[in-house]
Amino acid sequence: MPPHLPLRSLLMMSLLALVLSACAGRPGPEVLAPVAATTPAARLVTVYVATTRERILPGQNAFTSGRAPSLNYAEFTISIPPGHRPGAIEWPGSNPDPATSFVTVRQTALDEASFRKRIGSEAAGGKRDAGIFVHGYNTNFQEALFRLAQLSADAQPMTVPVLFAWPSEAAITGYVADKDAVTYSRDYLAHVLSMLAGERSVREVIVAGHSMGAWLTMETLRQLRLQRRDSVVDKLQVVLAAPDIDLDVFRAQIATVGPMSPPLTVLVAKDDRALAVSSRLSGGRERVGTLDVTDPRVQDVARQADLRVIDISTVNASDPLNHDRFITFAAIYSSVTADGRHSDPLRQAGAFVFNAAGTALATPFNLVGRALAGE
Repeated sequence: MPPHLPLRSLLMMSLLALVLSACAGRPGPEVLAPVAATTPAARLVTVYVATTRERILPGQNAFTSGRAPSLNYAEFTISIPPGHRPGAIEWPGSNPDPATSFVTVRQTALDEASFRKRIGSEAAGGKRDAGIFVHGYNTNFQEALFRLAQLSADAQPMTVPVLFAWPSEAAITGYVADKDAVTYSRDYLAHVLSMLAGERSVREVIVAGHSMGAWLTMETLRQLRLQRRDSVVDKLQVVLAAPDIDLDVFRAQIATVGPMSPPLTVLVAKDDRALAVSSRLSGGRERVGTLDVTDPRVQDVARQADLRVIDISTVNASDPLNHDRFITFAAIYSSVTADGRHSDPLRQAGAFVFNAAGTALATPFNLVGRALAGE
């Protein structure tokens, strides 16, 4: 590299090289076009969408990175192939085959009333919770949609999957633009959370924010608290995966949001390479997603602030940046708790290490995974 190249450019070029080493072509809007039929052995997942992205054309479910002046709503049914490998998205090729790949089988443009009615009906029909996924930086619409379909299929939660899609540029050089886009989207996410929390048939609203989406989630929680909409916050169960949040900013956010029940959960990994670059781009300021749970100060803050901080470094990463471990963790966690014999381990505050081999939680010094181990 030329010695005169600015550090910011060097870092961005390094991150770009890592991403390109693992990625082929990215999926375009063509994967949203419904196929004629699926295969009987496939599993169907219906995802509801609320997005601040602009539609390419009115009434159509293809979206740009432009910022819509109001929320757009949609419904997609995604077919998961019989040979699906957990954690993976089997992307369709030029001739989509539901026997071997994810495919869209149905899609509908919705208005707010129909969006709310359909989620309420699904919740009343046996899926008592709504689960909202807030994606991260450098993510296009179809990547976020198929990722939530994959998470829902692998984890098999009894929740109604809802995607909150903010207008990411889906470009490695779009970090600043994406940060502006999530700031733009705060009021809209607050509106969606309030809408679902007010739905009688929905028991809990589970919010999972990944990376920059975790920053959007925390800013929205802070806004709801400042607006004294405590009844909305009290119905939320929040998980932040690899949060790309300045540590001092997070402290200020937590001070306003206050304790939550169950505790707000933070999934971290010290070797997250994407967050390491984000830290350097931010002047060396630590990101919440790389917290060291062996640090006694982190353990003390977690208990005092009623947080659940879990190091998931032992979970196999699905990307070379070690930034998407939450995908594997979600499937493991769901399989451990699905049989009903184990209590929910995410309802206890503190700092923990997740042992992927033993599917147990441990403090940095002693195993405390009795709930997971059935003891």
